Amino acid sequence: MLPLKEKDKPIIQKLLSAGCCARCILRFCCVSVQAAYRQPHQDTLKELQAFISNTEDTKSQDSTAAESAEGNNKSHDAAASEPSDDPPSKKAKLEPRVTEALSEEDAAAVLKLKDEESRVCVVCLGILQELCGTTQAVKIAEAVKAEKYEFDTLVLSVSLPAQLCVREHSCWLHVKKELREKSLAVDKDDVIQVKEAFKWIMQGQVAKELGGVAVVTRSSFEVGVEFTHPDTDADCHFLATTCSDCFKPTKNKQSVFTRMAVVKALEKISDTKFLKHYPCPPAHPTSSCISQDIQCLHVSVFVAGRYNKFCRSLPQTPWVIDGERRMESSVEELIAAAILSSFRASGFNFSSSGREDVDVRTLGNGRPFAMELLNPHRSRLNKVEMKQLQETINKSSDKIRVRDLQIVTREAMGRMKEGEEEKTKSYTALIWTQKPIQREDISFIDDIKDLTLDQKTPLRVLHRRALAVRQRVIHSMNTRFLDSHHFYLGLKTQAGTYIKEFVHGDFGRTKPNLCQLLNTDTDILELDVESVDVDWPPSIPE
Repeated sequence: MLPLKEKDKPIIQKLLSAGCCARCILRFCCVSVQAAYRQPHQDTLKELQAFISNTEDTKSQDSTAAESAEGNNKSHDAAASEPSDDPPSKKAKLEPRVTEALSEEDAAAVLKLKDEESRVCVVCLGILQELCGTTQAVKIAEAVKAEKYEFDTLVLSVSLPAQLCVREHSCWLHVKKELREKSLAVDKDDVIQVKEAFKWIMQGQVAKELGGVAVVTRSSFEVGVEFTHPDTDADCHFLATTCSDCFKPTKNKQSVFTRMAVVKALEKISDTKFLKHYPCPPAHPTSSCISQDIQCLHVSVFVAGRYNKFCRSLPQTPWVIDGERRMESSVEELIAAAILSSFRASGFNFSSSGREDVDVRTLGNGRPFAMELLNPHRSRLNKVEMKQLQETINKSSDKIRVRDLQIVTREAMGRMKEGEEEKTKSYTALIWTQKPIQREDISFIDDIKDLTLDQKTPLRVLHRRALAVRQRVIHSMNTRFLDSHHFYLGLKTQAGTYIKEFVHGDFGRTKPNLCQLLNTDTDILELDVESVDVDWPPSIPE
């Protein structure tokens, strides 16, 4: 039996006459018992018909009995011995004496059961009728199996045409007057949403078709079902003139009539203005919604590690200038190739703790990096598999090396960027001097501590960075004499310090600089990153 109450009867009658399907009627009656939606649609419709008809049947029988008692002097035994011409039956709902108590419109709806079963619902446009059965469950399951994802659970998401909001609002106004007259307090927010009812019906069926995989409310794997109904797209158009401020064009949206925009407009528009522009109840559709392709999406997986770069002609990311590629590969591509293959991901986003120039090597323990793997079909690799993946990357090229490769959480990714300005980096630079030097000419540099620089945005990066003066600190330096024109300079600096500009001065844009300190022109011939002092990701023993 459906969990319906006496107060629901006027709503049921009103919505039946409007052309609502049985499940949408349950929604408007605020029925939240999931099992009620899972029984066959035709059975629910018959129960609704019986529910309202039996009430009228009882009233009719009581009236007939009262009239008979007044006008009939037969004994009780004699009356009891006569056969009944009208035995109680489910067919009673189709008897004329029942429909006489209903309005002409409501009676027509009650009498045409078969017509109700075949009619497309004016609110859900067929979604809660023939589009949420075994056929749809099989379609969803086959789409998931074809994509070959690895998952333990899944969440079912539903995308509905925006015009369903308009139609539901229309039907709500249709019953609102009836409710007000009967002093029934029902809030529109209590009406069960179409997508919720759809999920209640489909979750068990989809789980069954996938061999018992749990369909839950939260999962890292999402299966999306989208419905469209081109024939009624124009249902929303009147809102663009009545609530124009709710609809703003965006670059990524094909239509301004998004579901959120329509909901916002319906909250704003008055009942009077709505009824002036839109029929109440909605017009009967001639076709059901169209089910689009099933979309599968797995949440991102994050892989982190540290990389060394041993080549002075390898950019960190693909180097493209004016649409033309300048280098055949990059650090991120050499690392990503094997990782994408192992996780069977659709794409990736690469990030790191700073970046080195194309001609700079990264030595020591390497630079921390992280990759966001987009829509991975495989989401878990054990420690042995991750170790094998790391070895595959290292064997693929002698230009880079990866260590500490591991899967991390999205939250852990933030640690790589924490303290971006506070962390330190160590460098070794090969310096050339214009004037000849002796060992003692550079020894004073070893004593310099916490030298503050004012660095204007370097000319070489001005095309991609805002013009500004940034203060950076060189914490310490040390020198190693080579010959009269060359020496090695070791530096420990605040992150974000431009080392090349400190050495040659960048036409005076960095002050102080090494040229000023040595009173001669200097330039940098080679630069190596020796360490990036970020304690992340956790070290993994070799």
